[in-house]
Amino acid sequence: MTVRRTQSAVVAPQAPASYSVTDLPEVPRLGGLFAKGVAGSAGKRPKGEVRLPEVTYRVARVATAGEAAHLAAYQDLLGEPSSDVLPAGFLHVLAFPVATAVMVRGDFPLPLLGMVHLRNVVRVLRPVRLGETVEVRAWAQDARAHRRGVQVDLVAEVLVDGDLAYQGVSTYLAKGFTAPDGAAPAEESPREEWTAPLPTARWKLGAGTGRAYGAVSGDQNPIHTSNLGAKAFGFPRTIAHGMYSAARALAEVGPARRGEAYEWTVEFFRPVLLPGTVDVAIRYATDVAEGDAGAASGFVYDGWRSGKDTRHFRGTVRPL
Repeated sequence: MTVRRTQSAVVAPQAPASYSVTDLPEVPRLGGLFAKGVAGSAGKRPKGEVRLPEVTYRVARVATAGEAAHLAAYQDLLGEPSSDVLPAGFLHVLAFPVATAVMVRGDFPLPLLGMVHLRNVVRVLRPVRLGETVEVRAWAQDARAHRRGVQVDLVAEVLVDGDLAYQGVSTYLAKGFTAPDGAAPAEESPREEWTAPLPTARWKLGAGTGRAYGAVSGDQNPIHTSNLGAKAFGFPRTIAHGMYSAARALAEVGPARRGEAYEWTVEFFRPVLLPGTVDVAIRYATDVAEGDAGAASGFVYDGWRSGKDTRHFRGTVRPL
């Protein structure tokens, strides 16, 4: 498999200097945030160009010492080995409520309900260990045109002693909205022809997979936990969390192969219906440069419906 590195994937965004900083006393609970997001979604309809709130939310001191049981439950569910190092998927879970708090603000113009999760780019710059006190901050940026509406990035960061340790950029789509500059969407690259490779793993996911990941992540969105909730959004039954699939693939690459500092990406295609069986292929990637026959540069992974060419996700894991 040949993969070309793109410069945009490794450049760390920074909150614009014009953004104000709002300090939160603690990491908010997702349950209350989702309730607020559901209540506020009804009034957020396409009315004109999207303008994002110019604010960074920050929780200055988040103690991880009390997260041992939570971390163990996460590691057990996702297949991460027992360790005091917090894997990138767990750091996403830790920071996700702060990013969600930005998304449920009254002046955040896009509805939480119905947002489509498109992709993630995550960079771990140094290990974060159980017991360290961290700073978490999050903001929204770069609302831009998509052929079906507006896509926006939610950026979440974890710092240790003032140094950036983790950064995750989650890209979401809000259908029917208009980008701030009114520009036409950039031309999308044509979908590559894809044939399922030889699988290296097969995941048999039970009907309760969404509830199990919801318990360790706090993400109890009903499309993942309730058939009735899933049907309300057009799915025949519950679907797996995208970050469950991505984090499980990251775990299968393993700490030794990804290293202490690494980049982890995922792009989502079709959702995984539960129960269901997903075939996964994890293999070496190569970085091809002019005059270079190709050098190993991490791993690429794909997930698809077992026995079909229905692709669910793809991504990369690359040591930095």
